[in-house]
Amino acid sequence: MYINDVNIIAYVIVAILGAVSGEITDVLNYFFPKHKKIFSRKNFKEYMSTATPKYLLMVIHIFIYIGILLRYGTSSVNTIKYMVLTPLIISAFCIDYKRQIIPNRLTLTIFEVGLIFMFIQGISNINIVISMLQGLVTGSVIFIVITLVGGIIFGKETMGFGDVKMMGALGLYFGFQGIIAVAIIAFLVAAVYSIGLLIIQKIRKEELIEYIAFGPFIVIAAFIVVFVPLEILMVLPFVIFSFGKYKL
Repeated sequence: MYINDVNIIAYVIVAILGAVSGEITDVLNYFFPKHKKIFSRKNFKEYMSTATPKYLLMVIHIFIYIGILLRYGTSSVNTIKYMVLTPLIISAFCIDYKRQIIPNRLTLTIFEVGLIFMFIQGISNINIVISMLQGLVTGSVIFIVITLVGGIIFGKETMGFGDVKMMGALGLYFGFQGIIAVAIIAFLVAAVYSIGLLIIQKIRKEELIEYIAFGPFIVIAAFIVVFVPLEILMVLPFVIFSFGKYKL
């Protein structure tokens, strides 16, 4: 039996890999914030003594992995690339949401893995390497400028440098156009979330939250770019703001 020209056995294998990946994400969530070595028998024993199966993470990874396989098939390097990236950026989502920080070791791992895939894909097409390097520079520069300008205008840090570094690292995965799409979508999602949160807090008369971690919005935007073709993302704003008059 085949689904989208992919044997159903491949989906079963990918689902199992997704479940394992969910547990890997939990390992990353435990070790990276504490700056502990993962490949240490003592540290791993400590983790195992308190670890419990994280079913929600496993289910999320299973759905994402199956979605990636549906989107890219079995013959694309992107399938492996985005499956490897998934636990890393979901870990960034979890840690930044809970602690308002993206550990440097995690960002560096994302960067190092990105370099490996840049080399692999660049063997057959040098233009991919150029696009990825442009993505690295563009992702970093966009957020550095926003951070510096925001600091000047508001007199305080408006965005952490962890976000800057992660955007640069993600540029190696999405290339020039992709990382611009990630940046735009991240700000749009953050704006919608912030407006909704502000309305809820006003209704409940709660104290306004001064700082919202931006890493989770970058991760959400990254997954949107993984699953939605750039051609659609580029014209989608025209469709939305023309109230459907502009056709895809």
